[in-house]
Amino acid sequence: MSDEELLQRVVCDPKVMTGKPVVRGTRLTVEYVLKLLSQGWGLSDILGEYEGLVPEDIQACLLFASKSLSNTSFMPLISESV
Repeated sequence: MSDEELLQRVVCDPKVMTGKPVVRGTRLTVEYVLKLLSQGWGLSDILGEYEGLVPEDIQACLLFASKSLSNTSFMPLISESV
């Protein structure tokens, strides 16, 4: 599946989750899916919990995040103490 096809799985609609990017046809935000992954949820865990989700939806979330960050400057979320 091409990047363009994957990215079509993520939509932004002001009427759904206040316009945050979500997996098409769901109320699952890209942010939420990424948070699940960061907390150690595996692909099978997420797919088992959210009926109708397919592996390409999770790939699309990762690609969307990657593309979103590609044109930004890095700003640390926490500062290091010296």
